[in-house]
Amino acid sequence: MMAAAMLFHGDELLMMERSMERTLNPGMWAAVGGHLEPDELSRPRDACLREIFEETGFSPDDIAELTLRYILLRNKDGELRQQFIYSGHANRKDFVDTDEGKLHWIPLAQVLDRDIPYIFRMALEHYFRIGPGEHAWVGIAGLDPSTGQPRVDWVPLTDPRY
Repeated sequence: MMAAAMLFHGDELLMMERSMERTLNPGMWAAVGGHLEPDELSRPRDACLREIFEETGFSPDDIAELTLRYILLRNKDGELRQQFIYSGHANRKDFVDTDEGKLHWIPLAQVLDRDIPYIFRMALEHYFRIGPGEHAWVGIAGLDPSTGQPRVDWVPLTDPRY
């Protein structure tokens, strides 16, 4: 299980160019975030805030409107993987250095020009197309049966009574 944050400041998104020494997605551009610790399994927001602080130095007071936007599910070799993606607004732009990669504020118009892990790219494309809404979205990653290509099917996470 992972938690990540799309942190915005004006018309920019904070992205990490991952270190080539990292096991997961070396050299790719990603959100700030990481794995949930065992005591955080029922509190992904807490994990997200911890990861934000570890990777940027931003405290919860430095972030406004941290909101769950996506829950992404995929079956990787028989293991169900879950990723929680939040969005928020950073109240400042200065950050600390991290050994996980190099942080950059990227203009929104240039975000999708980068080499981004597939699942995060699909969430970004959806977010840029739909925008922040009143509910979160669940994304199921799989293969398109007609083309055999990867895809993510999005479903709004809402109470079915409405």
